[in-house]
Amino acid sequence: METVFLTATPEEKGCRLDQFLSDRLEELTRSAAQRLLEDGQVLLGEKPLKKNYKLTGGETIRVDLPDPEPIDAVPQNIPLDIAYEDDDLLVINKPKGMVVHPAPGNPDGTVVNAVLYHCGDSLSGIGGAFRPGIVHRIDKDTSGLLIIAKNDRAHLYLSEQLKDHTLSRTYEAVVIGNLKEDAGTVDAPLGRSPKDRKKMAIVPDGRRAVTHWEVIARYPGYTHVRCKLETGRTHQIRVHMASLGHPIAGDEVYGPSKSKVDLGGQCLHARCLSFLHPADGQPRQVESRLPAYFRLFLDKLEKLS
Repeated sequence: METVFLTATPEEKGCRLDQFLSDRLEELTRSAAQRLLEDGQVLLGEKPLKKNYKLTGGETIRVDLPDPEPIDAVPQNIPLDIAYEDDDLLVINKPKGMVVHPAPGNPDGTVVNAVLYHCGDSLSGIGGAFRPGIVHRIDKDTSGLLIIAKNDRAHLYLSEQLKDHTLSRTYEAVVIGNLKEDAGTVDAPLGRSPKDRKKMAIVPDGRRAVTHWEVIARYPGYTHVRCKLETGRTHQIRVHMASLGHPIAGDEVYGPSKSKVDLGGQCLHARCLSFLHPADGQPRQVESRLPAYFRLFLDKLEKLS
């Protein structure tokens, strides 16, 4: 069981508690919040609260969250675009729209389901039953390279490289507008948005997040950029570029709700992975070609130039 403490802001005074909980806790629906209240798992001090409790603003609410029920990932014969593979690891080129691991609302059809079928029993168990071999993740609507460990030794070795930044991840994106500089760095901490818990935001007490970017090409109303992650936080590039006033084209979460062009998701691709191989410690680099939707958009922009 996980216990979290949520402090209500003055602006949340008068808000119903079940609504407050569903707003503040990611993937917690209002009905699920009501079940927690009915089970006495939401308290003010030592007193369990009722769902019709209205916030006074400033109070700290304790929430005891039960452990999530595991989702059994089953092997599925889903074709994989394999960019690199050996006895220790697998690098795939994930298509846009594919979820990395099973979760409520996405119980199958994920990268994990496909990898289980492809690798059989040859996967690291460090990620648990429903994230076997998963060293890092990328968003559902982001395409590109994803590294998967086939054994625990490789998983630990690669995970350490994520921490010390020797595993390098480079993305390409098209952002809205024309960046004034040719290159720059965004060093701004990220955490859950206090206004919308399903979104990330730059917050003072968030985890350090650093994105280095450089311009590849400029087009009317758009800029093609390369982004290198120094850290790897959830939605990092999307939030950081939006904070500059240049959200990712097609990103309806952090950009305009109505885009001038329908890309079916954001124009963001994990283009290159560089790492030290767990078997010999030697550097490896894996690159992927920009996907068709990305190239088509660039072609359209080129014609407008």
